[in-house]
Amino acid sequence: MRRSARRSRTVSAYREGDRTIVLIPARMSHAEEQRWVAQMLEKLAAQESRRIPGDEALMARARELSASYLDDRARPSQVRWVTNQNSRWGSCTPSEGTIRLSHRLQGMPEYVLDYVLLHELAHLLVPDHGPAFWALLEAYPRTERARGYLEGVVSAARLPHIPGARHAAPGPTGPDQAASCD
Repeated sequence: MRRSARRSRTVSAYREGDRTIVLIPARMSHAEEQRWVAQMLEKLAAQESRRIPGDEALMARARELSASYLDDRARPSQVRWVTNQNSRWGSCTPSEGTIRLSHRLQGMPEYVLDYVLLHELAHLLVPDHGPAFWALLEAYPRTERARGYLEGVVSAARLPHIPGARHAAPGPTGPDQAASCD
């Protein structure tokens, strides 16, 4: 909760890593504050639930990407979100056909999620990062853009925290996924 004397009537909220920041006018009463916090948390949750595909949707998207970019050769047995991957974006077990995507990807642009999913699908076909692997990813037109986005997220997370600054953290959403109400 952040109160601001400059804020006269608007209330806004955004995610900052694992925290939710709610900005309110300084003059607001405690009862109004509680009402607005509940309303903004509900609004952010609704936004996030619309953006975050479930495991079934991930599997469907994996099938679409395999058909579009890998001649339908990569056929995962399971694709799911996991919360225990904080140093990598995704992983797969080729012998089992399973793909796991880090929850930190949730809320990122669709082309970034598609790239990570396609990257793991390619590993079902080629287990290493050799030339044959990268040749498979050349078909995806946004590979370099997605890699740049992910590098930016990692770099931003290394920046020193500045109180009040809204920089992208490697959490589920960045500062552009904010809710606001008057």
